[in-house]
Formats: sequence, structure tokens, C-alpha cells
Amino acid sequence: MAPRILYIVTEDWYFLSHRLPMARAAKEAGYEVHVAARIPDGAAAIEAEGFVPHNLSWSRGSISARDSLSAVLELRGLIREVAPDLVHNVALKPVLLGTLAAFGLRDVAIVNSLTGMGALFVDGGGASRLTRKLVVMALSRLLRRKRSITVVQNPEDRAFVAGLGVPDEAVTIIAGSGVDIDKYQPLPEPEGTVTAAFVGRMLHHKGVLTLVEAFRRATADTANGEPSELHLLLAGDCDPENPGSLAPEQLREFASAYGIDWLGHVKDVREIWSKAHFAVQPSRGGEGLPKSLLEAAACGRPMVATDVPGCREISIPGETGFLVPVDDADALAKAMLELARDSSLRQRYGAEARRLTEEKFSSQAIGQETAALYGRLIAS
Repeated sequence: MAPRILYIVTEDWYFLSHRLPMARAAKEAGYEVHVAARIPDGAAAIEAEGFVPHNLSWSRGSISARDSLSAVLELRGLIREVAPDLVHNVALKPVLLGTLAAFGLRDVAIVNSLTGMGALFVDGGGASRLTRKLVVMALSRLLRRKRSITVVQNPEDRAFVAGLGVPDEAVTIIAGSGVDIDKYQPLPEPEGTVTAAFVGRMLHHKGVLTLVEAFRRATADTANGEPSELHLLLAGDCDPENPGSLAPEQLREFASAYGIDWLGHVKDVREIWSKAHFAVQPSRGGEGLPKSLLEAAACGRPMVATDVPGCREISIPGETGFLVPVDDADALAKAMLELARDSSLRQRYGAEARRLTEEKFSSQAIGQETAALYGRLIAS
């Protein structure tokens, strides 16, 4: 029988947008792939890949003890039913609950992917200080489970995990799922006003409010009749299950007041990078390695990002873009205008960004690296 792997993720859309390369690599390596998530409408797409979907009844936004216990029991029953050789938990909630669910099942190997520390460790994520302490305490126990590996996406997160007492040999860095460099090809710059684009959910910890204020300051002269040097696109939905989500009314108000285009969810982000000259990612922290920046870089777009873990892995000052301090609207506005005013700089940074994705962040290479990790862990 083919060895079985069970991916546990919060939502079907997240698996399809962020984890397909490694799942495809696992299938090509001979694994029978199962996917556990809340699956409102992605079952057909998962089955089309040759994977087996399992719908979970949990709520991504709930952190209550009762809901967490219910989720652990549901996951434990699923693990016993599927009988996987390996469980791959992706992101903080599946890591906590999936590892708890496998407690005592010693024949199951576990990979825990921490995709950045998220809003919980940036602005609280709606949780109390006690909850955050309990999460850290739980991680310090669960990530030291035998026959398990913790995968992080940047050196700072590796240091965080090491600080929990996890042995060095049980932690590794893999750059997420990488980016499909065949699908995302370099694009020519569009004509017209220089355009910056942010791609991501409309969340407070993503720095959207700082970006709007920076854009307002960068284009303040337009109020006096001066032509605008810069345009801004926001591509992404609000997230009603996330306590840090902006409201649609806020975004519509910003769009009307400052001439911003809020596009909502865009299915194919290549459309965004065909319209934008550079990417902007004003994250307040908690990133692993932002997929939006990888895709922009693969399309030959330079970037302006905040100096936080994950962002600094791809937005490299003097090479691919700028880094600015967190929550500093003035610095962000200045960097955006500098890039907007220098087409040769954009071309140079964009070409280097593409080269970097080919060299370090190809999804095919990262998928193969992840599948090799599975093999080593199962063999152990």
C-alpha cells in the first residue's frame, strides 16, 4: 500500500492557494494524499488533484476551550479512520489541535508547519494575555513530540521555536510552498500612472491602515491640483472571522476619499501585477514568508515592505526593494515615492527579484524538499 499523508489545514481555500505544490510533490513521490479542512466549496478542486477531502466542522476564528476540545476529538477520530503514516499540520491552530489529537498514537509521524506567528503574537488576535501564555506553553510541549519535525519559514521563527526547547535537529527552515515560476512569469511594466499594489486580506496586522495613511501623505499634493505620481490597488477580501479585519465600509470610504481602488478578491493575481509597477507589504509582523511578495517577485516586480521576519527574506534593500519600519507611514510614503520616481531602479530591483525566486523559492524545488523530509521522518 502507498504510504498515507493527512494534511490538516483550517480552510479548503488556504490549502488550494498555499499548499498544493507540496501535496502534488507528495503524490508524485508515491503518497496517498488526504486533506482535512473546513470544505464549503473546494471538494471538487481537491478531488481533481487526486486527493481525498475530509470536511471538518471547526470554526477557524474560534479559540474557546469547548470548540477546541470538540475539534481535537473530531481530528482524533479522523486520524484513526484514515490511519496516515504522517500528519502535516499547517498553521498555528492545526499545529496545536492536530498534535493534541495524535497524542498517544506513536505510529504516526508529524510535521508541524508554523506559517509565521500570526496576529496572536502581533496585536493579540482578539485573545487575552493568558491565552497567549497558554499557547506558548502548549507549543513548548507539543513541538517536542518524538517523531515530529517543526517547519518554519524564516530564521527568526526558528529562533522562537528553539527558545521553546525544541532540539535543533527537530526544526528546519523551508520557504513555505514557494512560487510557481512557470506560471508567474516576468511582466512588462504597464503604461500610465505608477501603481503600487497590496495583495492580501484586509487585516489590521497586515498594516492596511498604515498603507492607506502613507498613500494619503504621498499624494497630498493632489489636493492642491497637482497631478498624482502614484496610484494604489488593494486586492483582497475582508475576513469576518478575524477580529482584526477591517470593515467593508471602511475600505469603501478610503477608496472614495483617496482615490484608491479596492478590488476585493482577485482569483488570478497575475492580473494585479500586470497593472502594478511594484508591490507593497506593510505587515506589522507575524509573517512566515508572504506568498504575495513571492508572486510579485516572480512577475518581476520590486517591492516595499516592512522590516519584519519573512518580509526581509524577499524584500532585500539595495537588491529587490526597500524595507521600512513597522507602522511608519512617513517612511513608507517616502519609499513608495522613491520607487515610483525611478523607473531604472524598478527595472533593476524587479529583475533581481525574479532571479531570487528562480534561485531560492521555486515551488517545484521546495515541494521536492518537503517530500524528502516526509520520507526521512517516516523512515525514522
